[in-house]
Parts: sequence; C-alpha cells; structure tokens
Amino acid sequence: MKMLVCGGGTGGHINPAIAVAGFVKARRPDAEIVFAGASRGMEEKLVPQAGYELHTVDVSGFKRSFAPSAIVFNVGAAFRMLASRKKAYEIVKSIAPDVVFGTGGYACFPYVQAAHKLGIPCVLHESNALPGKAVINAAKYAEKILLGFPEAKERLPKEYQEKAIITGNPIRSGMAVADPEAMKAELGYAGKKLVLSFWGSLGAREMNKMIADFIALEAEEKPGFAHVHATGTYGWRWMPELVAERVDLKEHPDIDMREYIHNMPQLLAAADLVICRAGAMTTIELSATGTPAIIVPSPNVAENHQESNARALEGRGSAVVVLEKECSGKLLYEKTKELLANEVRLKSMSKAALDGAILDADQRIYEELRQYWK
Repeated sequence: MKMLVCGGGTGGHINPAIAVAGFVKARRPDAEIVFAGASRGMEEKLVPQAGYELHTVDVSGFKRSFAPSAIVFNVGAAFRMLASRKKAYEIVKSIAPDVVFGTGGYACFPYVQAAHKLGIPCVLHESNALPGKAVINAAKYAEKILLGFPEAKERLPKEYQEKAIITGNPIRSGMAVADPEAMKAELGYAGKKLVLSFWGSLGAREMNKMIADFIALEAEEKPGFAHVHATGTYGWRWMPELVAERVDLKEHPDIDMREYIHNMPQLLAAADLVICRAGAMTTIELSATGTPAIIVPSPNVAENHQESNARALEGRGSAVVVLEKECSGKLLYEKTKELLANEVRLKSMSKAALDGAILDADQRIYEELRQYWK
C-alpha cells in the first residue's frame, strides 16, 4: 500500500497529516507513506523530523491586500502556482500512490489536481470549522471530504456536501486523560485552581503583553490560583524582562512562566481553565481533555477561521470568546476570576467540551482511506 500525503504551510495542516500517517503506519507496517508540500513551508522541518520522505514545489499563498507590494507578490504567486502544477504532476506520477490524502493549505491543491488527472483517488481533510480555500477549490477532485468540525459541513458549497463525512481531528497521543484531579496532584497543583495560558509555539507579541499585565495583577492581588504561561519562542526573547520590571517571580511560586510547554497533554488535563488561541488542534484538544477556555482567536489568519473555530466551542457552551480588538490583560484577569469562582459553570463547560469531543478521529480517517488501498 502506498499513500501520498499533501498539505502544509502551517502546523495546523501538517500536524494532523503526520498524526494520521503515524496511525496508518502503526496498523499497516508495510505501508509506504510519502509527503508532498511547499518549499520554505513548515513541512520542510516537521515532516523529516517525523521520519518521512518529503517532496516540494515552489508555491505560495496569496496576500489579501490591494497594496502595491501585495499585488506584485500575488502576480508572482500566480506564476508559481502555474509552474508548480507541472512539477506536482511529475511527483505524483513518479510516486504512483494508491490514494492521495490532502490536509489543506496552498501546498495541497496542485498535488490533488495532478492526482485527479492521473486517475488516483483523493481524500481531503479539513481541520477547521470554516473550510479553507484550498480544500474548497480541491473538493471537485476529491472522492470524500473529511471534516474536523460538524459545523464545517454546512459551510461547504452545496454541491460538495454529499461528499462530506464528520471524522473529527486527530489528536496527539495521551491527550485525553481520565482523571484530571490525579494529574493535577501529580504536577504539584493539588488543592489549587490551575490556569494555563499560551498563544502558540511562536507566541503573539500583543497577547503576551496582555498576559504580562495579567501576571502583574495576580502578583498584586494573590487570587489563590496557580498560573502557567508559555511565552513561545519569540516571546521568550523579551517577555521575561518585561515581567521582571514589574514582578519578581521568585516571590510568586504559583506563577510559572516558561518558553514552551513540553507536557501539554498533562497540563491541559489538569487545568481548570485555559486562555489561548483557536487553532484547530488546540480547540480539538480542549474538547478531548474537557477543559473550559477563554479563547482569543487570532485575527491574522486566512478567512478569520480561528473565530469560526472559537464560536463553535462557544456555541456548545465550553468556551468564552473574547476578540483581540476588545481584549486587555485586565479583562482576561477579571474573566478568569469570575469563571474560577463559579464551580457550577466550570463543570458545565467541561461537560460541554467532552460532549463535543471525537476521540476516535484517527480510526475514522483510517477507515475512509483504507477503502482505496490495493
């Protein structure tokens, strides 16, 4: 059995693809799995790290602006897209997979289109509540469109909705933990409320500034909850100094600021409340661990899809959404205190999160893909 996995540009497209590839490989050790993406994308780092062969084409997304520099960039992007189709065709033809699995992003389209021309079946996966342009444009070439959010189906063009199947999004191993209180005790937070905040692996400058204000307020008021904040790679370069100007963290052991969270499954399971963005994988993991959240969706993403993800959780009752333009450190702090003081609401939010979780997404996706294997 041979499968070509395509997609990329961001971790939200690559990580689900790697998770599915690992699940397939564990059940079909004989499977030959090859990845295809875009040069200069995150896939050039993440895919080889996961141990898979990667092919790339020179392709990029389009800038959503009419500024002269954006227009020039988009003209170049259009030429790169046209040129990428020929190379993508050659790559797909040389690999000759039984099925192509596309996870979205601008890197996905030329490979799916090439596979269709070669008569190779294609299965797409959309991880966000708002389907991206790459998936919508490639949908006509796909046999099936697998969706991470039920809300995404009605947002597909009507002619493609019959192809749609709700599978959920694959989650990292160990994410769903059965006993949150036991995990909290194991991490040293027994008897305390725990707040976890992060804005992604790189961080977000303005949001980190707000968390610095948040930390100053909790250091002053000593509200009684523990707080772990991950600054992200870029934030770690300047945020510790900014916080140190206002707070000596050595005097506040319940405030733990770090660059990165290496034990995210355990911390998510132990947290009483999370403050975060609304990337597809983050929202799915919140559901899997039943963790209530205050979500500030990033406004700097394609089609504002993070707000759609956040609103989906808000609609289920598991999250509170705050738009970045309305946000401040003080607002986040006050909402945090309000939620932590309301045990009934926290339990209700946790139940709503778990009720919306799809914990066997890997298996569901696997069953759809295996129908096309030789």
